[in-house]
Amino acid sequence: MHGVLGHRSPIRPWLLLAPALAVLGVLLLWPLARVVMISLQDYGLRQIASGESNYIGFDNYAAIFGDSFLWTVVLPNTIGFAVACVVLTVVLGTAVALFLNNLGTFWRTICSTAIMVAWAVPAITGTYVWIWIFDPLNGLVSSVLDSVGLIDPATTNWFTERLSFYAIATLNVVHHGFPFVAITVLAGLLTIPKELHEAAMMDGATPWRRFWTITAPILRPVFAVVTILSTIWDFKVFTQIYLMPGGNGGNKDVFNLGVWSYIQSFAQGKYGMGSAIAVLLTLILLGITVVYMRTLFKEEEL
Repeated sequence: MHGVLGHRSPIRPWLLLAPALAVLGVLLLWPLARVVMISLQDYGLRQIASGESNYIGFDNYAAIFGDSFLWTVVLPNTIGFAVACVVLTVVLGTAVALFLNNLGTFWRTICSTAIMVAWAVPAITGTYVWIWIFDPLNGLVSSVLDSVGLIDPATTNWFTERLSFYAIATLNVVHHGFPFVAITVLAGLLTIPKELHEAAMMDGATPWRRFWTITAPILRPVFAVVTILSTIWDFKVFTQIYLMPGGNGGNKDVFNLGVWSYIQSFAQGKYGMGSAIAVLLTLILLGITVVYMRTLFKEEEL
């Protein structure tokens, strides 16, 4: 017995991990495997009721990749939206972190707590706030622009146009996501010795030059992590799109992969097609996760 569970036994770590791996298998792997199985079927309400399987191979995937809607609407929306959100979130979060780093301890604590409120607000609540702000008739933005004669609220709807719809969604996601970047970057800034910046200032380096020659190189691992995590989160945004007017199926021009999968499954009863779209999104996120893990393992090389 001692030989099996001894200190040097390769089996012992797996025995210790077995309960956690079993839970992960039940909660994660089996649902994922089930989605893949359904994506290979013509699976609808009839199959749900009867419990029968109707395998059609990769026909759902062929239909998805052969649909111009994927290439002209869904992927551009998904990728363009994610890129814009990631860039703005990281830039704004970094700017806020630099601002907080220059404050005293008391005011830094107050301001950090204040911005974390934005992160604590549920996505549903935040989305409805932004919908109210841009409400075509009674929203804050429409009222202000109408008062100065720039728009006519009766003929202006921010949610019907693809670009303005995603501009509002981007504001929503960036507002909700920048506190995480700010606090994470701030933690990195607090580890940088002040002597480095003081020496650079004595050499006449400007704040911009000090940032790019001292701060940015030291915090490259931090920037890599927050960028990849933000990318994963922003690629799978669903709530902020679906809850906005037209995002729940009324305006096909604003679909992203998450919403398209949901509409195909639960609005049209095409669960096989919806699952195939979900698998496509999962594969994209898996690729991003692989990049994230490789970045973590190579932190010391950054």
